[in-house]
Amino acid sequence: MNYKAIIFDLDGTLLDTISDITDSCNAALKRDNYHTYSESEYKYFVGRGVDVLISTVIDKGELDPSIFHQLKLAYIEEYALRQNNKTKIFDGIMKVLVDLKAEGVLLNILSNKPHFQTKKVVDYYFPNFSFDLVYGKKPKFEIKPNPDSAFDLIHRLNLEPKDILYIGDTNVDIQTAVNAGFKSVGVLWGFRPVEELVKAGADYIVSNPTDIYKIMVGDDNDFKSR
Repeated sequence: MNYKAIIFDLDGTLLDTISDITDSCNAALKRDNYHTYSESEYKYFVGRGVDVLISTVIDKGELDPSIFHQLKLAYIEEYALRQNNKTKIFDGIMKVLVDLKAEGVLLNILSNKPHFQTKKVVDYYFPNFSFDLVYGKKPKFEIKPNPDSAFDLIHRLNLEPKDILYIGDTNVDIQTAVNAGFKSVGVLWGFRPVEELVKAGADYIVSNPTDIYKIMVGDDNDFKSR
């Protein structure tokens, strides 16, 4: 294997969560008859954590910033009710996870979703699969693309940046990998287009989860972004 460990983003990489996020945020906005947004719009609102999500919908709707905490709490409440309604594992993900684990690769998650939500969602959708480390947004770390949470994760694994392949679906993920000195893979089944991933500096671009395994074993020429 070319790398000892993989760090996966969660939303848009392992799990298709956008419908539940959309429904939850719109439900929070509807409580006070605020403007709601489409699923395609939310694909660009997400990726930098719940605080940025809420700030974005406030800015887009030209709402009073003073409602931030009220709207954030409403969203968290609504998401707790809906987070398992439409979310699903992307096709092909479980097979590549099982195959990589069988090869001894350390498999981890690093998300900007709040840590308690990250753990809850992962436990629900991967009940019979054990990731090595699962990190959501923890208070002591800034959100991605700040690399500090990634550094803490690999420190706990006793690994170095050269040992890591980082996989995500947005420019935030690729920038995190760049900032941490990881090789990166941008996935095309997530929330953002190939142009964004290439511009952010992705080393590889893949359209199918099986391509991740090929990169890990060195059959990577077809997936290099440049």
